[in-house]
Amino acid sequence: MTEIRYTLMSDGSSDAALIPILDWLLIQNGIKYAIQSNRADLRRLRFPPKTLKERIRICVDLYPCELLFVHRDSERESRERRVVEINSAIQELIDSSAPLPHICVVPVKMTEAWLLFDEQAIRHAAGNRYGRHPIRLPRLNQIESIPDPKSILFQLVRESSGLRGHRLKRFPVNHHAYRVPEFLMDFSPLRSLPAFFALEGEIRNLILDQSWHINLELVE
Repeated sequence: MTEIRYTLMSDGSSDAALIPILDWLLIQNGIKYAIQSNRADLRRLRFPPKTLKERIRICVDLYPCELLFVHRDSERESRERRVVEINSAIQELIDSSAPLPHICVVPVKMTEAWLLFDEQAIRHAAGNRYGRHPIRLPRLNQIESIPDPKSILFQLVRESSGLRGHRLKRFPVNHHAYRVPEFLMDFSPLRSLPAFFALEGEIRNLILDQSWHINLELVE
């Protein structure tokens, strides 16, 4: 075994921002192999599956992997409710004698909440890393309770760009906002957030259960 393949079953295009976070978590928790990631955006299929169960089935068929990450924002539901939904759907699909290792990725309330903690990364993603226009990030311990973190992220990126008038109106804020993780080397501040802490705990436990923290090439 020289690499670990994982697939992220996403809710939308913005979920690409989760890939650097998941890579970091895997490495931080003992993965020494090369990591190959795929993001499954099933909305592009001619006939997109409608139920969670069907989405998972098609995702596994199209993107074979050793580890499946299933992302669902909590939105109006609790993280615990989303985890139960995901686990129930997987149990109906997977042969219990050969279960597919999987992790539930449930940011509270949206993925964008996990991109609101580093001012310099936001400025860099906005294309104005040396800008001095003051921006106010929400307090770290409050970002999982923000009703609409996407709008906050977009506004911070606009402000960080330093643009005004027509140039600001033409600014592709969506593209720039989801580049924030590209400029982050350390996601450890997020460990103070319950949903992120729970995600890392699940990843750590699964790595230990699968013995992926041991470099089997060296053992052999």
